Amino acid sequence: MSGTTTAAARRRREAGAGANRWVVLVVLCVSLLLVAVDATVLHVAVPAVTEDLTPGAIELLWIVDIYPLVCASLLILFGTLGDRVGRRRILLLGYALFGVASAIAALADTAQVLIAARALLGVGGAMIMPATLSILRQVFPDRRERALAIGIWSAVAAVGAAVGPLLGGFLLEHFWWGSVFLINIPLMLVSLPVGRLLLPESKGERDGPWDVVGALMAAAGLFGVVLGVKRLGGGEDPLSLLTLVPLLLGAGLLTGFVRRQRRRRHPLVDLRMFARPAFSTSVGCIVLAMLALVGLELIAAQYLQLVLKLSPLETGLRLLPLTIAAMAAGLVGARMLQRFGPRTMVCSGFCLTAAAVVTLTAMGSHDNPPLLLTGFVLLGFGLEVTLFGAYESMLSEAPQAQAGGAAAIGETSYQLGAGIGIALLGSVMNAAYAPSLAAVPGVPARDSAAAGHSLGEAYEVAARLGGPSGEALRHAARNAFVHGLHVTLLVSAGLLLLGAVMALRLPRVMDCGTVAAGVEVPAPREAPAPARAESLR
Repeated sequence: MSGTTTAAARRRREAGAGANRWVVLVVLCVSLLLVAVDATVLHVAVPAVTEDLTPGAIELLWIVDIYPLVCASLLILFGTLGDRVGRRRILLLGYALFGVASAIAALADTAQVLIAARALLGVGGAMIMPATLSILRQVFPDRRERALAIGIWSAVAAVGAAVGPLLGGFLLEHFWWGSVFLINIPLMLVSLPVGRLLLPESKGERDGPWDVVGALMAAAGLFGVVLGVKRLGGGEDPLSLLTLVPLLLGAGLLTGFVRRQRRRRHPLVDLRMFARPAFSTSVGCIVLAMLALVGLELIAAQYLQLVLKLSPLETGLRLLPLTIAAMAAGLVGARMLQRFGPRTMVCSGFCLTAAAVVTLTAMGSHDNPPLLLTGFVLLGFGLEVTLFGAYESMLSEAPQAQAGGAAAIGETSYQLGAGIGIALLGSVMNAAYAPSLAAVPGVPARDSAAAGHSLGEAYEVAARLGGPSGEALRHAARNAFVHGLHVTLLVSAGLLLLGAVMALRLPRVMDCGTVAAGVEVPAPREAPAPARAESLR
């Protein structure tokens, strides 16, 4: 035991390169905060952007979606490139690009310039996220300390997800819409020199050439799949060319990428990681958790605003307990993981989240604050516990040389699960909602069809019709939406219980006998360990 402790202490000193690892964690958390905030800060500025730049409908869609689309597509490319050329180098380049792109976005005078700037922000985000996770893996070689660092990291991610819209709303009340981007610049100006001074450099194995063709195949394939999934989630026709072609091309390129990696002597991503049950199971748990839950956030926001008639600020305050509970779970997650082990922690997290979702099926057409508070607190805590345990287990199973690739896989799994979840749960919601409006007394068939698209559109049709028929349509649409919400919640609960069963393949205990240097010290079983990715956006 003393040998293990001494080896871990020695590697902590080497990994930190003279810097206090907890100070390094602060720098990395600031990086995450910037990326997380930028993913949501623009949402509240869309009306102001529309009024100033007058973009078309397609341009407005790209302004909002291009950042997460580009970021998700390039995670594997930059994660594996960091393993080759240096993770700190990629991180600092990402800082610089993020700052430059923020300035361009703030000063954009046309929709096209703003779209290009948002795309550059996506490139910068894709450089920052895997690199920070890989460095976190390096400076915390002891798994117990790394689990605590991941918990703090997760709490910061939850804060970023909540702060984005609130910060954007505050800035819009006092300044013009470009100010939501300008806030990045001073933080990046501080992060660049501090990161260069404090962050240690690290690389993976350099055997063989970096697979440029494979990296481009992965990026293009992910771009196509994520684009197609986003269009499905937006209610587009699954058989339209703009949806079907990206999906098929993306799937084909990703299939070719997998085959190429299996043939190469020095692959870009070592697919043998998926042969480890803990790694592949953890990836599946991440996808399933996000698939089951991310669409519920959108539906819950619509329920609060359109059914309960709450203002956007009141809606944000109602959802705040979810974020606070997620922060709390991140902070206590390390101790829970050590006490209960990955299997119990992830399985229990899935079950707790499923219980929260079933509890929320009691929501009706009238406000019930205690029910919503209970449901959202359980939902936030259960979701964060699930993702925390799954991420930590996945990244502690990957080899040190593949730290960047493992971090990128975790991020990509998160993004794909979220996109598929919006498409799947949105389809379930529409299938349960629309039929109830097919035969409302006094409402023409054409108006009923239009009302079946969404609750917001149903309210517009009802206002136009007026009189008893308009009121009947409004009442029917509200009840249909609540019914659809209940069906969607039950489907989500089923997916979460499936995740609980899947989690039974995870290790029973948290093995803390390995360290980050890729050299195994005296301990029970297991091989080397790696990085990690943020949990809640």
